Amino acid sequence: MSEYDLVVVGGGPGGYVAAIRGAQLGLKVACVEREHLGGICLNWGCIPTKALLRSAEVFHLAKNAKEFGLEIPTVNYDLAAVVKRSRGVAGQLSGGIAHLLKKNKVTHIEGQATIKGPGVLTVKAKDGKSTDVKGKDIVIATGARARELPHLKADGKHIWTYKHALEPDTVPGKLLVIGSGAIGIEFASFFNELGSDVTVVEMMDRILPVEDADVSNFAAKSFKKQGMTLKMEAGVTDLKVANGQVTATIDAKGKKTQETYDRVIIAIGIQANTEGLGLDEVGIKMDRGHIVTDGYGYTGQKGFWAIGDVTGAPWLAHKASHEGIIAVEKMTGQPDVHPIDKSNIPGCTYCRPQVASVGMTEAKAKEAGYDINVGKFPFQGNGKAIALGEPEGFVKTVFDKKTGELLGAHMIGAEVTEMIQGYVVGRTLETTEQELMHTVFPHPTLSEMMHESVLDAYGKMIHF
Repeated sequence: MSEYDLVVVGGGPGGYVAAIRGAQLGLKVACVEREHLGGICLNWGCIPTKALLRSAEVFHLAKNAKEFGLEIPTVNYDLAAVVKRSRGVAGQLSGGIAHLLKKNKVTHIEGQATIKGPGVLTVKAKDGKSTDVKGKDIVIATGARARELPHLKADGKHIWTYKHALEPDTVPGKLLVIGSGAIGIEFASFFNELGSDVTVVEMMDRILPVEDADVSNFAAKSFKKQGMTLKMEAGVTDLKVANGQVTATIDAKGKKTQETYDRVIIAIGIQANTEGLGLDEVGIKMDRGHIVTDGYGYTGQKGFWAIGDVTGAPWLAHKASHEGIIAVEKMTGQPDVHPIDKSNIPGCTYCRPQVASVGMTEAKAKEAGYDINVGKFPFQGNGKAIALGEPEGFVKTVFDKKTGELLGAHMIGAEVTEMIQGYVVGRTLETTEQELMHTVFPHPTLSEMMHESVLDAYGKMIHF
């Protein structure tokens, strides 16, 4: 039996980061991964989707080249080449993870891990052979997969999950996207840009329902302008495949209609990969399909920790990575280890226009009893945005009127997924409006809108 100080189950953005941090702290570490290093995020999620969306962005710019004084006589795309580039980007980074593990002397074990008992895992390789691995501490980082319902099941050909949509065999003439969270909207944006007639169905009363209402409403107007059809407060009750097409029964506020589509993408959330792990063997507690942990990733069972999507929302790669570091530093007794503050975790959606946020929405701040100041600044008032040809969007900030605390920030527009980190740092440092007002932002940049939004919250906006 191979013995280690730390065994990490899962080589995704939470698992491989935890393994590397453990090795940096002098532990003998193994990382068990049944498929591809980098997990869903790197291989079938964050990275390849961004590669697809970048191709769509370049395609959009090429189609609108005349606005920039350029002449491009013929603009088209090669879907196979677009997908090949996306897969190549993912493959390159997956190989990079293998290099990082080797560099840090982390043993990479390929196979499916099952808990045999306290401190012991059985790892079954693809050839069917099993070996036992012992770890003083074990971190469960098995991630999650696309959620399906009995009446909404993917077949991989006409009805897709995000994984199928990453390797499309065609750009559908008509596409139905079920769910308007980040995954659904990103694919809707990609295929709409390439020419699909896209319909998005959402159970809630607005798209991107976790975002601030102003952002959701602005996004909806933008998507409709781009040609998408949005059906709110609606659900799909049945999907039937016949003659190469999918007939969807859509229930909107009690009124059922049927529509035929070439392809359907199911984007109704994810579910944790906990089956077959043997969690019951050591009494690890579950809640609604997720592993229960404290703020440090500890499960309450000696030697067992859990991080990332398997522990619940928010289902984000950067949250998993940070949790991995916290768990390893806590188990090794490092000083100044702090539990993760989920309110400071930014969320990003890479549609066109992009969406990014951190902290409370305006509505949540009011629900929490805060007396608030709200600031807002539009892209059309920013010189860099105009020069880029990106005048669509805004930056919104929410402050506690009493203390000046930045409660939340919400953005929609070009490159806001890069800009949001400024507010994330501000919240982590417990910045007030005064520090933000006194900060000098470079000109000309999109980031100047962040400053102006703060100024607007206190009646001091200059440039609009």
